[in-house]
Amino acid sequence: MSLKCEITKIEDIQLLVDSFYSAVRENELLGPIFNRIIQDRWPAHLEKMYRFWQTVLLEEHTYNGSPFPPHAGLPVNKQHFDTWLSIWHQTIDEHFEGAIADEAKWRGVKMAGMFLSKIEYYSTTGGRPLV
Repeated sequence: MSLKCEITKIEDIQLLVDSFYSAVRENELLGPIFNRIIQDRWPAHLEKMYRFWQTVLLEEHTYNGSPFPPHAGLPVNKQHFDTWLSIWHQTIDEHFEGAIADEAKWRGVKMAGMFLSKIEYYSTTGGRPLV
């Protein structure tokens, strides 16, 4: 049994991201969507996710960009986001503890809710994100 640690450095973010996306890729609901869209660009995607979560959780500003637009047209619904959140929480609970781990879970909930709301909005209105 491994000891849980707090999320304090980039190596922790890398463990979180790598473990999470490994589980996502194997998930029967999410894996086919992620693998179809990302294809052979997983290393670049993971690097981007390291920077995103490093910026969000460690307040080390290494990510630039708008996280939502690449997700705007995905064929996903509440079930997909519930599955994503379940894997996110399981991954955090498996490896980490402490205030930043709790914040990571909270931010995941907020992000999933916002992304789902925006995806539903754009799919019903036919609009597109500005950025």
